[in-house]
Amino acid sequence: MTQLLEDAMRKIADLPQEEQDAIAPQIIETLSDEAAWKHRLAHNLGKLRAFAEDAQRERRRGETLPLDDSL
Repeated sequence: MTQLLEDAMRKIADLPQEEQDAIAPQIIETLSDEAAWKHRLAHNLGKLRAFAEDAQRERRRGETLPLDDSL
């Protein structure tokens, strides 16, 4: 376990049980979401590559805007 995670777990352990129980589902959901994204990306590399190539072509044609201009 990393030092950062150990620090976080110590802080969580110091909380009342109700707060620990409120945090636990958030952690579990985050881990589930991360696993789902890893699976999707691993099984759709072709699509991801095609999106990246499309974006590069659009940029070369001058069809994109800097992110700061879009926000």
